[in-house]
Amino acid sequence: MNKKAQVWSYSLMLSIVVIVLVLALAVPGKKFIDDAMNASTADFIGLDCENVSISNFQQGTCTILDFSLVYFFGGLILIAIGIITARITFIGGGE
Repeated sequence: MNKKAQVWSYSLMLSIVVIVLVLALAVPGKKFIDDAMNASTADFIGLDCENVSISNFQQGTCTILDFSLVYFFGGLILIAIGIITARITFIGGGE
């Protein structure tokens, strides 16, 4: 195997590892965000985002927290896709 093919296969493996990690961490991340957005309990202090009488600052925090899961994990998936496409672009398809 020549060096270009080795680099391409390594970048493909690295990007697959990143995608698997993102998928593995998505469920605990969603649970954490859901707990943070719910009302406070004896074990956890939440934002109570479903309450309509919260302040504008708390509503903004709830909105940002709601989008954070998509931004974080979507960004990691884009990084993995970027690793694949950068190697294909610069190497020429692994030839």
